[in-house]
Amino acid sequence: MKYLTIAESVLKEIGGPENVLSVLHCATRLRFRLKDEAIVDDGKVKSIDGVMTVIRSGGQVQVVIGEDVSYVFRQIELLLSGKSAVTSGTEAEKPQGNIISRLVNVLSGIFMPLIGVIAATGILKGFLAAALALNLVDKTNGTYEVLFIISDAFYYFMPILLGFSAGKAFNTSPYVTATIGACLVYPQLIEFHATGKNLSFLSIPVLLMSYAQSVVPVIIAAKATAMTEVVIKKIIPVNLQSIFVPFFLLIIITPATLLAIGPASIYLSKGLAALSIGLYTLSPVVAGLILAGVWQIAIIFGLHWAFIPIFINNVTVNGFDPINAMLYCTVFAQTGAALGVALKTREVKLKATAYSATLSGFLGITEPAIYSVNLPSKKPFIMASIGSALGGATAGFFSAKMFGGFASGGVFGIPMFIGPTGLTIEFYGFLASLVIAFVVSLGLTVAIGYKTEPRLETAK
Repeated sequence: MKYLTIAESVLKEIGGPENVLSVLHCATRLRFRLKDEAIVDDGKVKSIDGVMTVIRSGGQVQVVIGEDVSYVFRQIELLLSGKSAVTSGTEAEKPQGNIISRLVNVLSGIFMPLIGVIAATGILKGFLAAALALNLVDKTNGTYEVLFIISDAFYYFMPILLGFSAGKAFNTSPYVTATIGACLVYPQLIEFHATGKNLSFLSIPVLLMSYAQSVVPVIIAAKATAMTEVVIKKIIPVNLQSIFVPFFLLIIITPATLLAIGPASIYLSKGLAALSIGLYTLSPVVAGLILAGVWQIAIIFGLHWAFIPIFINNVTVNGFDPINAMLYCTVFAQTGAALGVALKTREVKLKATAYSATLSGFLGITEPAIYSVNLPSKKPFIMASIGSALGGATAGFFSAKMFGGFASGGVFGIPMFIGPTGLTIEFYGFLASLVIAFVVSLGLTVAIGYKTEPRLETAK
């Protein structure tokens, strides 16, 4: 009943079901697209028991719930059933905001539904790498091989899953865009690429490339599908659209992807990877200092979604990503600051909240630490940003890297930073960045970042 009460209160304060265009959720937030944001009183939403804060970013009203967000989301879906045209994914309204807001909104819409399985398979990859590095298992072991298939299948067939998600984000048929993604990783096409066999379509040579684990091609193809669908629906009679719209989309977009969109996208992917690595290599220490220092601020405004495709693209193109390795320590910095508040405060409810947020932080969820503890007290958040900057600089100094997937934060993602050669100075430097971020944030918060007087306004 608690989650139903929260859901009913949130819907009431955002203008009722009739004001909702779409709603999604990530690890801790409900993300609403509304017909009229102006009627929402942020203060009233924040006052709901169970709501941490409200953020407006990327054309969304984001209601931060915390770890129970999926339960509240389920109740909201049930309440919206039959009352809202869009309840959980596609966005029927025209794009809003500037180009950056629209880009972030699109990328979050594509990657948010997948982030759980991306993190889960990445963590499994990390544990397998750790097992190999510690000589606990051999690559020829059957158990290892089965677990490796589980960890690698998502990345190998990523064009299919991204195609489905991108189709929903661009408000076109996700089954058509997933089929286009499947064409990109069709076994015979992969065999043609591996053996160097020539392939043509209508006498036009097809530039064969490997699309397994690719990110960009199917996203661009999905956008092209959505744009083409609008045109086709104007031509084909309504009673024939269910069959012939998918038919024409597949025979138009799939060849276009193989002939032009795909090759261009692969070169774009390689260019983005080279650019990000190039900027990083100019000064890894300075890059880590700046990026890690502001990363949690970027997360507050939802801007981090623009970087997640870069992390994944770097891994798929180069086999590693140094950017997330520098940013990973920020979770531990916020956790350290929250623990500092827990140790210093004399307000009973805040102390309990801070200890709970500390545990969540170690598991990779920082919103409770940020919105219930550190931001309301102001200085602890600043102390955490300082700790993050020093941790990021340390990771940059040791050239730490993330391998084989995407780590979303917390202790379970640490093995993902073990390279194929095992435990190296890069990995130990990465561990040092986490310790430094945590200890510095904790120490600064205890020393100068929090007053011991009760702060009743943070007890929420």
